[in-house]
Amino acid sequence: MSVVQQLMEVAASDTDVLRSPDRNGDDFNISREVDFLFRVETKEKAEIVAGFINDYQYGTAIAQGDNGQHSVSVKIHMPVQQNIVLSVCGFMECIAQIFGAMYDGWGCNAQRR
Repeated sequence: MSVVQQLMEVAASDTDVLRSPDRNGDDFNISREVDFLFRVETKEKAEIVAGFINDYQYGTAIAQGDNGQHSVSVKIHMPVQQNIVLSVCGFMECIAQIFGAMYDGWGCNAQRR
């Protein structure tokens, strides 16, 4: 699948993710810690992806491994307005494509005024 197709799928999926908190009164303007997740095949690749993200201060990344499964968790303090979260998610998908990782989405706690 091309990068453009992946970006379109990520945007559609993330728009769907935003619908539930919107229905429940989330105030997307309030900054909160957002966790982005990459899945990778090896510990070494997890460390490379986390190192890249940390070196360029795109977020705070931690390489994780458990029972042969490896991942990278990236935390960014940010609002989740649709245009902002879709831009960051698109960037995360590009990082995944560059390093041969799988971008597995994002999550956060709802914030209400």
